[in-house]
Amino acid sequence: MLEICIDTLAGIDAAIAGGADRLELCAALSVGGLTPPQSLVLRAAAAPIPAHLLARPRDGDFRYDAGEAALVADDIRLAAEAGLAGVVIGASDAAGRLDADLLASWVAHARAEGAKRERPLSLTLHRAFDLCPDLLEALDTAIALGFDRILTSGGQPKAADALDTLAELVRRADGRIGILAGSGVDAANLPAILATGVPEVHASCRSPAGAPGEAEQRFGFQAGPSLATDPAKVSALRRILDGHRTLNNTNI
Repeated sequence: MLEICIDTLAGIDAAIAGGADRLELCAALSVGGLTPPQSLVLRAAAAPIPAHLLARPRDGDFRYDAGEAALVADDIRLAAEAGLAGVVIGASDAAGRLDADLLASWVAHARAEGAKRERPLSLTLHRAFDLCPDLLEALDTAIALGFDRILTSGGQPKAADALDTLAELVRRADGRIGILAGSGVDAANLPAILATGVPEVHASCRSPAGAPGEAEQRFGFQAGPSLATDPAKVSALRRILDGHRTLNNTNI
């Protein structure tokens, strides 16, 4: 399963052209992704592959007050109303562990919104997980809460630097929850990441899309070079994944 995170309309088309299985809809990928605009959500809902909405109301930590928690609940409702396949959520408590109470309320809300439309929302726990002091404890919490998968880099900034941890998470999950490996995934490190046993991978597959405009930088409208989803990079991951699947099927 290849999930590509995108933050533009062109990114949707590029991910599909490259062979993505699923989209994660975001804004501001430069800060790890924020909640996308409704206009992008509605366009993605018409895409031929499933799309999951990232519900993250701001950058920084994942400790949310009541107002921010309400924004995430609204984003979950938007995903359900638009007909998306799922949502990506996460929250931390003051100690850095998962905020189980808040997450439980969002999970219940997502289940209820999906039931209204007779289309369950798939639930991904995002990389707030990676900041937890005990990843195995957090894994058990995510399972108890009813998440379908965890997006994780194994507690390190890049997934390729946490291969042993990813393998341990897969073993501990034992099919009870999916492990979606993400952060810094590319064609060079994907074989090693797949060797951990993860069933799904997540990548942005972006390339520079031209030099920043002088006037745009001067006025503060652009911080640096633009990056865009590169269908060739998506295709490279697709080929590796297909080869990995063929090899596994042959071995069986």
